[in-house]
Amino acid sequence: MKNPITHTADMDLWGHNFTQQLDLATQNMGHDVSERLRIARVRALESRPAPIRLMRYRTALQTNGSLTGHGDEGLNLWRILASALPLVALVMGLILVQAIQQELTESDIASIDSALLLDDLPPDAYTDPGFLQFLKVQLVQPSRND
Repeated sequence: MKNPITHTADMDLWGHNFTQQLDLATQNMGHDVSERLRIARVRALESRPAPIRLMRYRTALQTNGSLTGHGDEGLNLWRILASALPLVALVMGLILVQAIQQELTESDIASIDSALLLDDLPPDAYTDPGFLQFLKVQLVQPSRND
């Protein structure tokens, strides 16, 4: 794909060559036909975009390599805030997830503590090595009764 700037220059060169060929071919035609061709050329040139528009297009293209703007937009406060907004949202989301996880962990620990405190056995029994054997026997005995 050609660069639009050189493409426009190529089209202008082609247009000039084409008009020279037409001028040579119309020299032998009658006045009536040549007058109609002249009017058609004038109308074609009137429909052509103004050179000022082309200059703006070329300037915008040369400034930043795209047709998105003139390059003088700069980095103002609103652009900085708009670019930082996704980062702030991400950090706030991570903080929210961490707070929810912390609360879930605390509620799990609280339910275990309340189960230990409401149980018939004292908490020291859970650290006793013989108690582990007692629990294993209790788990095996109900299955033998079935």
